[in-house]
Formats: sequence, structure tokens, C-alpha cells
Amino acid sequence: MDKNDKQLSVRSVESDRMDSSVNGDLMEDAGKVHMDEAQSWGTGIISDFKRTVGTHWVTEMTNFNQKTFAVTLLVFISVISPTLTFGAVYGKETDNRIGAVETILATAWVGVVYSLIGGMPLCVIGSTGPVLAFTKSVVRIADNMGVPFLTFNAWISCWLLFYCVTAAFFDLTRVVRLATRFTDEIFALIIVSIFVMDAVGDPFSPVGILRYFDPDHKSHEEFEDDPNYDYMEVALLSTILGFGTTALIFLFRSFKDSSFFCNDGVRSSIHDFAVTMAVVSVAMVKEFLFSSVDTEQLSVPDRFQPSYQCCTSSCDTFFPDDCVDQAEAYGSRPWFVDFSDLNGKGHVPIVAAGPAILAFLLVFLDSGITWHLINHPNNKLKHGEAYNYDLVLNGLFNFVNGCLGLPWLVATTVPCIIHLNSLSEKDKDGKVIDVQETRLTLLFSHMMVGLSLLVLEILQLLPMPVLYGVFLFMGLSSLPAMQFWNRLLLWLQQSSKYPDFAFTRYMEKKKIHLYTVFQLFFFGYVFLVQNMSAIYIIFPLMTLLCIPFAFTCCPASLKAGKCALWMVTM
Repeated sequence: MDKNDKQLSVRSVESDRMDSSVNGDLMEDAGKVHMDEAQSWGTGIISDFKRTVGTHWVTEMTNFNQKTFAVTLLVFISVISPTLTFGAVYGKETDNRIGAVETILATAWVGVVYSLIGGMPLCVIGSTGPVLAFTKSVVRIADNMGVPFLTFNAWISCWLLFYCVTAAFFDLTRVVRLATRFTDEIFALIIVSIFVMDAVGDPFSPVGILRYFDPDHKSHEEFEDDPNYDYMEVALLSTILGFGTTALIFLFRSFKDSSFFCNDGVRSSIHDFAVTMAVVSVAMVKEFLFSSVDTEQLSVPDRFQPSYQCCTSSCDTFFPDDCVDQAEAYGSRPWFVDFSDLNGKGHVPIVAAGPAILAFLLVFLDSGITWHLINHPNNKLKHGEAYNYDLVLNGLFNFVNGCLGLPWLVATTVPCIIHLNSLSEKDKDGKVIDVQETRLTLLFSHMMVGLSLLVLEILQLLPMPVLYGVFLFMGLSSLPAMQFWNRLLLWLQQSSKYPDFAFTRYMEKKKIHLYTVFQLFFFGYVFLVQNMSAIYIIFPLMTLLCIPFAFTCCPASLKAGKCALWMVTM
């Protein structure tokens, strides 16, 4: 055997070894999930802190560069638009007891503090659809019990903190590791669907670009008596602005791997500042070329004060709805919630422990699955994970928010993915080469969110369709990284020309599609629960059940060998 034959033989042996790492039938216990040994009695919290904050804090606070500035602006835009949108919805659902000011304040202070002491600073904390849906249920329960919503919510926050600390103290976050890619991507696609539907047109609520074609849309109401107002003209321009913003962002980002412009530095700058340039460009087009068309503007409060304005000193009626003959409000509600305002029902603090269990499941899963997605080995993060430590912080943040009458916040899946992808260096195939793990982007962006309370009149200049365009970009740009989405696209492609993925190389086509159908079934029932107002309070429980169902209900043909390993790791 000559030298070349020996080299080919070695490569063949190495190739066989690589194949054995992918093919489960060549490995003992392939595809089984094993949890680490429990780090109980608080040792997990301490080790998380030492591994992350205690080791990498200085590096993460000093690695400033051009990308840091660009990603800061991207995260700010990605955070401020859903923050204000969720704030408006919170105001509607809670009778302004929680509104835009409270949502901005909560997002700003939690983001700044988390960027300084959090264990996984690439995660963006903010408002989410599932938490908003749960808050609606809390409002309904409080009304049925005859107790003030903010008081009941504050007591739930106390229990939530207790549950979070207890779970972290006994290292129950290990359960998140059972949430394999199967559950991760179901949850991620649920969140992405919320962003896309809210941008394009949600069939379950009156938001989205295409909703402007509805003559009864709320944005048309204030112009009902204006004979020159044409809602179809507004709807058409809104559609162009919204989808145009999305298209412009993708256009700017595409220059990075193109031959346009003089060097890589210019192309990288355009890519990094794509969202900022697109938003400013489209907003200026609207302001200077179509100023006569009254598109919906971003709804922000006029000044910094609690959203709930009182008719009287008791602050149990809302101005102006409950006192139309009164010229001005008596004042605002106090910032601190009165825990003793129980309307004579002393059992409320104990009753709050029940809903707090579902609240804990929601916070635990919403944040935990997002943490799990961000820390996937394919993302090549090197600074470690801190599930227990961050769960304690999450409980503490939401306890403080509950005491101040602010909304609960959790790790937000889509902004986290956007943040991670923006700090990543990737090759032409989209595989991560390296990630700039920094705290500065989160710190600066949330400082800007807080400072926006001082320049609310400037934010009012942003057309709402432009922000819908950013929503759509955030959703669509997250899809290519999801294996679930890529497998759905295979149904539209010629089988002999499937893209080169691990599952297309090592799996039979029939089993790929069978597994996709199985996963799509679970996505469908979680999606329906999340969008049905009568039962959405059990959304966190339904998401949790995906974990055991993935293994107990999986078709027998998918449990063996390569499929089992594929479900868990690829």
C-alpha cells in the first residue's frame, strides 16, 4: 500500500468515526436524554454566577467596537417597537392600570440591571404575547373575585419569586435540558408566528398591515368626520411602507456578501446598520413625500407618569371614562401597589399561590426554552450558561415589577435570536464562526429605551406601518435557523434537489416527513391554545406537555437509532 492509499484509508476510518457519531444505530443509548447530576441547596446558583459573571464580566464590558454600536441601535429598535405595542395592548386589557409608560419603564430598568449582573447577556428580556395573554386571565380572575387587579397581581408576583428561588435552589432548571430541539422549535415558531401575524395581519386581533383595509379599524375612527380622509389611500400607503421597510432591511443586509461598494468595511457597516437605515429612510419618505396622508403613528404617552389617571382621591375610578364631566384628573395612581387593598378578602394572598404556579411555568418555559435555544452548541457560545442564577433574577425582577404595577418580563425569543445573529460572524453557508459575547449592546440599547421617556414626542413621528415592517423582518429573519421550518419547506421542493442538511444526508425521506408531521401536530394544538381566549391561561402547561409527549407519543419508527439522535441533537 503506497502513501496515497494509506492517506485514503485513514480518511475512510475517520469518516466512519464521524458517521458513527451521527448514526444512532452505531452508538449505545443514542438519542437518549441524560440530565446532569443535581446541584441542589443553592450550589447551582453559585456555580452559575462564578462560571459567567465571575469569569467573563470584565471582557464583556470592555469589548466595544463598531458592531457594538450598530447592534445597539438594532436591539433598541427591536425592543422599543414591541414594548410600545404591548404597552398599548396592556392599557386596553387592564383598563390602563398597566400601560405604555409602565412597559417602557419595566423594560428599561430590567434590561439595564440584567446587562450588568445577568448570567447570559445575549438574552433580551421584554414583553411577550404569552405573558400578555396570562395577564388578561389575571385581570379576569381579579374582577370575578372583586379585588383590585394590581393588588392581586402583586401577590402573585410574591409567590412567583418564591417558586423561582425554590426551583433554582434545588436545580430544577435541569428539566429544561429535556426540552430537546423538538420542543424548542415548536415554542420558537409559536413566537415567530406572533411577530409575523402581528406584522402582516393577525386573524385573532385587529393588528397588522393588512388590517388597515378594514374601514372599521381603530386608526380610521378619529378621521370619520374628515371628508378628505380616504381609508383605502391610507391602507395602500401603509402596505407600501410596511413591506417596503422589510424589503429594504433585507436589501441592505444582503450587501455584506456581495461585490458592491469599495471594500468589506463599507459592506459590513451597511449590513450592521440595515434596520436603522431602513427605518429612517422609510420614515423620511413618509414625512416628506406623503405628509398629507394620515397613516397611523406610534402611540406613546404625552408625559412620564402612571397610565391610570384617577377621578378622585380614592383612585378607584378612571379619568376620563368614569367622570366625563370632570375637567381634569385628580391625579395618578401611586407607583407602589398597596398589598393591603384586598377589599376585605383576607384569603387573597393564599389564593394567589394557585395562579402563581401557572405564572411560574410560563416564566420558566418562556425564558428556559429561549435560553436553551440561544445556548445550542451550533451557536458556539463560550462564556457558559446560567439557568439557575438567571431564574432567580427573573423572579426578582418580576417581583419588583409586581410591587410597582409594571408588567412581567421574560426572555424574548425573537429579539434574542436577532441579537445573537447580529453579533455572530458566519460563513457563506450560514454557519456560525464566532460570536462577540458582550454586555454593552444590551446595556446601551436599554439605556436608550429609558431615555426615550424623555423624548416621547420624537417617537410619535414613527409611522406604525414602519414598525410593523421591523416586526416582519424580526420574524422572517429567525426562520432560516429553524430546522423545523427548513423541513416544512422540503414539502415544496424536488426530493432529488433537497438542500444539504444533516437530516437529508442521514435520514430516509419518508421518516423526515413523518417526523415533521408529528411535530406540526403538536405545534398546531399549542398554537390553538395560545390563541383561544377561553383557555389560553393553560398555554404554559400545554407547552410543558410537549416534552414528555415527544418521547411517549412518538411513532415507533422514529424512536430508534438515527431518528432518536436527530430529534434530540441535530
